[in-house]
Amino acid sequence: MQGSAMRVIEIEGGAGPAQALKIGQRPDPVAGPGQVLIQVRAAGVNRPDLLQRQGGYPPPPGASDILGLDVAGEVAGVGDGVTRWKVGDRVCALLGGGGYAELALVDARHVLPIPAGLDFIEAAALPETVFTVFANVFEAGALKAGETLLIHGATSGIGVTAIQMAKAAGATVIATSRGADKARAAAALGADVSLNAETDDLAAGIKTAGGADVVLDMVGRDYATLNLHSLKPGGRWVIIASLTGAKVEMDLQRIMLKRLTVTGSTLRSRAADEKARLAAAVEATAWPWVASGAVKPPIHAVYPLDQAAEAHAELESGAHIGKIALRP
Repeated sequence: MQGSAMRVIEIEGGAGPAQALKIGQRPDPVAGPGQVLIQVRAAGVNRPDLLQRQGGYPPPPGASDILGLDVAGEVAGVGDGVTRWKVGDRVCALLGGGGYAELALVDARHVLPIPAGLDFIEAAALPETVFTVFANVFEAGALKAGETLLIHGATSGIGVTAIQMAKAAGATVIATSRGADKARAAAALGADVSLNAETDDLAAGIKTAGGADVVLDMVGRDYATLNLHSLKPGGRWVIIASLTGAKVEMDLQRIMLKRLTVTGSTLRSRAADEKARLAAAVEATAWPWVASGAVKPPIHAVYPLDQAAEAHAELESGAHIGKIALRP
């Protein structure tokens, strides 16, 4: 029930290790014009949350300083001008921040209905990952049916979603991940070729598979040369993270000769109108895949809100396959 104050996760000292995450209290938010208030039943844990906790990814202007970029729950209130949503609706939403809490405010245009058959935990695993994959693979990367997508970090929350969305769109998927268990998991999720970065020759494996039209890259520096060699003529290299470093030397002549496009983006800093446009596009194109069961990212673990530190530690360990969630 909504009270005068809600439980949230605070970052002790403003930044620090996972152990800096502590339960705190904030006044209950109230929906303003164009906003929806959500009673949070589940919140996704994403890698940008780790960066913010460490002090390296501050929230954009106007966004909550509370961690958490996607939630699922029930509408608890609507502001003036909101006509699509009503109290009690089961929804999930993309946030600029504020998900690690019992209540979350969000622009009503960034809210989507939970498809039938999904519980709150499954629904909370969708917004950040589905929006990110759609914006980068299908919009920036322009992946089409019959093309090949190469995914690095294929068993991350983004990776497992990208595998399923690409297959739903009729593409071939080459996946790379670390360890035999993760390689098997990527194959089970639908990857046509699943390579173990610890034991396989990635360049040879990708070449044997015919190369890639689009690369979804979360690795950065260490795979830069691999990506340039792996892309087919006219290929698109889309960068959404740089876990091994952001500074690289690139063979510009190879880019020119192969007519490659190198691009990248972040999601959180996009303008509210752009996120609204993206939400509408996701609902029209990707939500039917979710409703059909073709896209259903696996849940690796669920922690109660007061164990957010343990959830962050598990995500940092890199041992997860799929999404980690919190339950307030």
